[in-house]
Amino acid sequence: MTSDSPEPPPEQPARPGATTFTIEGRAAPGLFVVGWLATIVGLGLVLIGLLGSSRLFLYFLGPLVLALGLVAGAGSQAIERRARGFPYAGPSPYLVFLATIAATYAAVSAVGLVLEQVPGITGMPRYVAVLLTLLIQAGVFFGVLRLTVVGLGALTWREMGWRRFDGIQVANLLRGAAISLPVIGLTTILGGLLVRVLGEQPDSPLPATGTTEGMVVQLIAGALIAPIAEEALFRGFAITAWERTVGETGAIVRSSLLFALAHVINAAGDTLGQAAALIAIGFLTRIPVALVLGWLFVRARSIWAPIGLHVTFNAILLVLAELAIRRAGT
Repeated sequence: MTSDSPEPPPEQPARPGATTFTIEGRAAPGLFVVGWLATIVGLGLVLIGLLGSSRLFLYFLGPLVLALGLVAGAGSQAIERRARGFPYAGPSPYLVFLATIAATYAAVSAVGLVLEQVPGITGMPRYVAVLLTLLIQAGVFFGVLRLTVVGLGALTWREMGWRRFDGIQVANLLRGAAISLPVIGLTTILGGLLVRVLGEQPDSPLPATGTTEGMVVQLIAGALIAPIAEEALFRGFAITAWERTVGETGAIVRSSLLFALAHVINAAGDTLGQAAALIAIGFLTRIPVALVLGWLFVRARSIWAPIGLHVTFNAILLVLAELAIRRAGT
């Protein structure tokens, strides 16, 4: 006996999850494959450079291929999330952060290799080299965000808090600057307690130069360029992206932890215990300011408020360090 009712359509397979290693059902299978292959190859080249003491592999070729893989992976993830109707259809802030780190190493190394061919360039002051490095890093931060977030339509610059700099944004900037002193006080107290308990004193990421021109360059690098680039990544992008999936509080906490982690990546010590202590101090002392920066961004819905705090926070600490070294020299 036959039935006139139509056959039910075949069931469509569910799209693979983020941890499923398959190209079947992927919205962008080519990017997915390129992302994973380049990431694995890049990590392999970094390992070769580490074991073979090759600067070319460790700081340039490996990070370059790794950055290409992570950027491709970010693109694949964004396209996949959009196809699946996610509330935030863009790459994970973790993935974008890793891409910026790898791309920064490759870019700085490339510029360094070029500059090494210029006569007399090796004698440049350290603070000039720091300024150049931070300029490159800022360019990488904004370039990766443009490529993997704005370019893919996941978020706009405006959604990430970039407002026209008018009277309202001047007020936001000053509001952020106004609370820098209590945040510095809290950070100083916490840092002092941690140094006493753990018995280690971290070096400043931007040591005092003892010269006026050095202080000016340090302020441009550490109190202007670095804060603007970091706020674009850790507050403007990361909080906006995570807020759509885990809410305001979760977004602030996650971005703060990522911000603190970013500042201890290069921490090292003569022993494992010393390195662990320096990492702990560097990480924990950055949590208070990171949480306040995140709170400011969410409250003002403008990137200029956390930039005001971050710029003033760094500027005060840099000036105090310069004054201390000059007083010690008299």
